[in-house]
Amino acid sequence: QGRFRQNLLGKRVDYSGRSVIVVGPDLKLHQCGLPKKMALELFKPFIFNKLEEKGYATTIKSAKKMIERERPEVWDVLEEVIQEHPVLLNRAPTLHRLGIQAFDPILVEGKAIRLHPLVCAAFNADFDGDQMAVHIPLSIEAQLEARVLMLSVNNVLSPANGRPIAVPSQDIVLGCYYLTKSRSSAKGEGKIFAGPHEVRVAFDQGEAHIHARIRARIKGKLEETTVGRVLFSEILPEGIPFSFINKEMSKKELAKLIDECYRKFGLRRTVVLLDDLKETGFTYATRSGVSICISDMHVPSKKQKFIEAAQKEVMEIHHQHQEGLITNGERYNKEIDIWANLTDKIADEMMAELGLEAVEQGNSKKSELQEARSFNNIFMMADSGARGSTQQIRQLAGMRGLMAKPSGEIIATPITANFREGLTVLQYFISTHGARKGLADTALKTANSGYLTRRLVDVSQDVIITQDDCGTTDGIIVGSLVEGGEIIEPMSERILGRVVSEDIKDPLTKEVIIPGKREINEELVKKIEEAGIDRVKIRSVLTCQSGRGVCKMCYGRDLARGKLVDIGEAVGIIAAQSIGEPGTQLTMRTFHIGGTASKVVEQTVLEAKNTGSMKYLNLNTVKNKEGDYVAMSRNGSIAIYDESGREKEKYDIIYGARLKVQDGQKVDVGQKLVEWDPYSLPILTEIGGRIKFGDVTEGVTMREEVDEVTGLSRKVIIDYPDQNLRPRISIKDQHNKTAKLPGTNNLARYLLPAGAHILVNNGDEIFPGDILVKIPRETTKTKDITGGLPRVAELFEARKPKEQAIISEIDGTVEFGGFVKGNRRILVKDGMGNEKEYLIPKGKHVNVHEGDWVTAGEPLMDGPVDPHDILNVLGPKELQKYLVDEVQQVYRLQGVSINDKHIEVIVRQMLRKVRIEDAGDTAFLIGEQVDRFSFARENEAVIGRGGRHATAKPILLGITKASLTPD
Repeated sequence: QGRFRQNLLGKRVDYSGRSVIVVGPDLKLHQCGLPKKMALELFKPFIFNKLEEKGYATTIKSAKKMIERERPEVWDVLEEVIQEHPVLLNRAPTLHRLGIQAFDPILVEGKAIRLHPLVCAAFNADFDGDQMAVHIPLSIEAQLEARVLMLSVNNVLSPANGRPIAVPSQDIVLGCYYLTKSRSSAKGEGKIFAGPHEVRVAFDQGEAHIHARIRARIKGKLEETTVGRVLFSEILPEGIPFSFINKEMSKKELAKLIDECYRKFGLRRTVVLLDDLKETGFTYATRSGVSICISDMHVPSKKQKFIEAAQKEVMEIHHQHQEGLITNGERYNKEIDIWANLTDKIADEMMAELGLEAVEQGNSKKSELQEARSFNNIFMMADSGARGSTQQIRQLAGMRGLMAKPSGEIIATPITANFREGLTVLQYFISTHGARKGLADTALKTANSGYLTRRLVDVSQDVIITQDDCGTTDGIIVGSLVEGGEIIEPMSERILGRVVSEDIKDPLTKEVIIPGKREINEELVKKIEEAGIDRVKIRSVLTCQSGRGVCKMCYGRDLARGKLVDIGEAVGIIAAQSIGEPGTQLTMRTFHIGGTASKVVEQTVLEAKNTGSMKYLNLNTVKNKEGDYVAMSRNGSIAIYDESGREKEKYDIIYGARLKVQDGQKVDVGQKLVEWDPYSLPILTEIGGRIKFGDVTEGVTMREEVDEVTGLSRKVIIDYPDQNLRPRISIKDQHNKTAKLPGTNNLARYLLPAGAHILVNNGDEIFPGDILVKIPRETTKTKDITGGLPRVAELFEARKPKEQAIISEIDGTVEFGGFVKGNRRILVKDGMGNEKEYLIPKGKHVNVHEGDWVTAGEPLMDGPVDPHDILNVLGPKELQKYLVDEVQQVYRLQGVSINDKHIEVIVRQMLRKVRIEDAGDTAFLIGEQVDRFSFARENEAVIGRGGRHATAKPILLGITKASLTPD
């Protein structure tokens, strides 16, 4: 049982009870239903008091007897006692502060606690047998605190991202969605009404169908709308424009509506709206009669055709493999790609067929069929966001798709059947793998996630808002987050609720839009966007100069309250909970899709999303014999600019990519810009000439692999023990001398890493841009948060990654040296006579070529980068940005949004210490780890006395280390 958990940390408490929860659809948001029996027990002392006061009983003993006999007076007294006396409800595990909330109790029959449906999301509760605990705040102070801070109506916004957390879900969404749909040629179509009241009358009298398209005068304007939308608008607060709801109200739209209502009209009106939405939603979901039946699952008519086409493609790839054109690994990758694409294609086709239905149009004389938004039950559930996803419907009516082995590898033959058609025995067997893995993962990861939260709390518990303003002018510069040319998080979302660190001026008129030290609210965000500003410098906890805790200005908005944070708020704990809580949910995420491999289809082309002109940035190219330009530099990129010279999109270009558009050329939307092979890394030649192998000897550095299927052989470089050998391909000119690379004195010599497949033969004539060798990439595993949670832990613990990449510490050109103890030497020289030497393990693929220019912080080989290296080479600012972005990426993959500032709070704690390098006249010791603020204070004191100050280097500590090292 354990001493700590049993007696010291967790004790049993008086005045508490627990019971199963059931839904209470008729409750208001601030209420919960408490079973009478339970209330009687919990409020016993209060009842004794009341019974004596009222003169029903003379002593405690007689009062006890009355209660035991459950006399009628007792129930009356109980009703009085619970008036205005909030109770706390808690659902374990309490992962964030919304896991305990206060409610006003309502007495109910039976033995189950009734819970309002809208607070389920915060508790992460459902009604499949969950239990909750009830606690009674006894003292007046406790009751007051429960009412002011913990009452459910005061916790509408999520502390993790500032969006409403009490948003309608499931039936409520379905009801509102059904209510606001339109159907052509419904009864009453085309009628014109003088106002909402008339519409209500017509509907109640059965003169107009709920989905009929009508015109009605609303707020003095004739609107094209439907009967249902007019009825829906009755519950809106005055001041929300009708256009806001004049559409199909899906879950997203409802969340927007609530957000808007909260920002415009405050908490009280929002709570009223939430309860009205609940009523409306449940009413119309019941009236709609939406339910699932097998005939709703339309198998797409073209499914068979698609599958046959895909099987043809797969056969084609098998032939290529048999002829030795591609390796086995490439065959596997390409096959998986074909099936993944097919699955998506069938899913799209299926959703398109579900989403539209043929409708008879117009008068009885000539009825024409017209496509309209479908009323298919399953489609409505998914489209509204009530329940189910495209992915689940795909498995019901499309095809199940690729499955993964327990090891995470994808099985190359997909399940082409779906649940509507039924699986064969073999397919069913493959399916069971995935389902079981999902369940096993869940159990393991829940524990891991809980442990991560504990460590996060441990490291950040002393981060509290301690002052109004620390007075720093420093901050971080924030722009939109762009990945693969797409804006995945616009700047507006990242700067909302932060404080600007300096005046923001309009780039054209130079007038000040926002003065420094102002919080950026919703209006100011719009202003910034309209001015076309793409980077803003904001205050951040990362640069806060408060010695203890952080200041209000650097933290910005308290997300759960929607206003600037108060002094004394425990932002460290909030940050830890906001990061840890979704961790547990993510860990339970694999379980829902049931092991279907959701493989991220590898991209092979880039298309322009905007019109504009193309610019090459830091990009060297060679024209190959097909007339395409081939990228020869590793850190080049291309960008598209509009007429005014604003950058619209930007892409990094990998080495060996074929560019379809030249520098300075005009491009249109959808035009192909770049193509590349995602499954292998090529080594290309920059000049034409004749091939000469060096140190490529069979059985020593190279082996001929004969493909058993095809009988064809190819040369593959192997790991070789002899360190003096350097397998290479040289390019000879017509005088049989090794040619020089254009514009340099470097020889055209290409070193071959282990695992490289040679595509040319000795003595071949080749042209610039030809591929000499290919290095196959690893086969794909499914992306899954299992990879995600350990990744978050790895980042926060600042662990050195296993196969870490060595990065260059200076800018300079690359030169290859010989071998030292089986490692290859690489020298980086800047023009000033500085040089750095790096040893790269043999057989690792080197990303750079002889004579390349590298910048500081650039990896010289494949693999993940060690955060400690980033800190040493690029400094704390870059490291902070790296950590925040990497953590966010893991959560974004799961569709979880967490505000940057929470991650920043943790990263701040990881970077609190510095290591003393030279003690000067201070009391520090060399090599000692000191808090960076006390270091600065001590230095100021010493300089003030005229002494020599100490120097130190920032260090990065993992969260466990950081929480253990004392200040």
